[in-house]
Amino acid sequence: MESRPLACVGLILMAAAVAATSSGGIQSVMTLDRLFPFEERVELEAIKARDRGRHARILQSYSGGIVDFPVGGTSDPYVVGLYYTKVRLGSPPREFNVQIDTGSDILWVTCSSCNSCPHTSGLSIPLNFFDAATSSTVSSISCSDARCASIVQTTSTECSAGSNQCGYSFQYGDGSGTTGFYVSDLLYFDTILGTSLVANSSAPIVFGCSTTVFGDLTKSDRAVDGIIGFGQQGLSVISQLSSRGITPKAFSHCLKGDGNGGGILVLGEILDPRIIYTPLVPSQPHYNLYLQSIAVNGQLLPIDQAVFATSGNRGTIVDSGTTLAYLVEGAYDPFVAAITAVVSPSVNPVISKGNQCYLVSSSVAETFPLVAFNFAGRASLVLRPIDYLVHMGFVDGAAMWCLGFIKVHNQGTTILGDLVLKDKIFVYDLARQRIGWADYDCSLSVNVSVSSSKDEFVNAGQLSVNGSPSSSVLFKVMHKSNIALMLYTFVLVGIGSLFF
Repeated sequence: MESRPLACVGLILMAAAVAATSSGGIQSVMTLDRLFPFEERVELEAIKARDRGRHARILQSYSGGIVDFPVGGTSDPYVVGLYYTKVRLGSPPREFNVQIDTGSDILWVTCSSCNSCPHTSGLSIPLNFFDAATSSTVSSISCSDARCASIVQTTSTECSAGSNQCGYSFQYGDGSGTTGFYVSDLLYFDTILGTSLVANSSAPIVFGCSTTVFGDLTKSDRAVDGIIGFGQQGLSVISQLSSRGITPKAFSHCLKGDGNGGGILVLGEILDPRIIYTPLVPSQPHYNLYLQSIAVNGQLLPIDQAVFATSGNRGTIVDSGTTLAYLVEGAYDPFVAAITAVVSPSVNPVISKGNQCYLVSSSVAETFPLVAFNFAGRASLVLRPIDYLVHMGFVDGAAMWCLGFIKVHNQGTTILGDLVLKDKIFVYDLARQRIGWADYDCSLSVNVSVSSSKDEFVNAGQLSVNGSPSSSVLFKVMHKSNIALMLYTFVLVGIGSLFF
């Protein structure tokens, strides 16, 4: 989908683990912590502006064990931030904090030659720059390189004959953006092979080295070192790693929406019997779903299904990089009318800075209705009031809650951002071209599949194997805030071999 600069929602990402199979594939598991500035309220307009910037641009094997990606940070579910993880690139490896983005398809970090890039961050994280001259394993991507030829077919790439470098230029609707060139170098994993054995494993990947950033990307308040794309195109991190058998062709997240926030991001498939799946719209660059109807308090809204059709820049997209949710005009007006009709006897509807808000003196959970977004395959995404409302302070002693759904004028794209994705497992099963979800307490442990099939899986807490006992691993993935990076690992030995 259309992607933004370093803006709307933030998670701090930490990998907790990678499980290895007998075939040599691994599965990386990353826990997430939201990072939000304390004692700072963000206006809804500021969030909308950052999201608009995002949506104005369309971006384009070894034996392992448990991979640990350390992170840190704090959280506040009502203050805007961003999600990021730490990646190590080059030889010797350098660490970079990069934004997690399911709406774009490349990993890029700032180059040492970037003069416009910020040198400090309001997120209290160090900023680093990639210096190709100091890496012994880096290789350039020239204009004649076959990899450049495949990349250039996308809208985000251009080749400079003068420098003979395969370059890119990403433009944002708010005037910000980045330019640079592609390189290939090693991405490192800290692979835990046993209780006391840690090995450095790595895989070569193609990523971008940004020589220029402009607009909001030059600002220091929420600066990071770059963006890591988890889209489904060939240059995305998940596509590069899964194509070489390093990870399954699937990833999952579970974002905690209350308390200290946080959650889990898994390069693999979280398993839960309650997960329901809906197919992805084929031949789309982003995670488009077939939205069929919306119900408020169990009543279907009078919405023409044509407004949900996918074509060009129209459709319904799941995007964990967007803070709020965006609803096309033909659905937004009936949506607001239905909610207002349910709550108007007990709350006072108001318009605040162009946003539909409500002054509430009682609990929103008891006052506001459930909302269901119904997708193909009889898959309903049920939203609680806190999944579509944003608390914006108090007016005359009453709490003001505003709709976190923003109207998309004319024909456009419905976007489901973190506001509605939180407190749920979301599985992006690229092998089967489907997305699934289930309500979940994201502070709990999860079961994680070892491979793309259901024959082998990682189980939380008890030994339970569906496939061959000689190729199964038992692993417990838990929320970072509860276990402080404690990893529970189990090994099943079969036919004289240790698979871990």
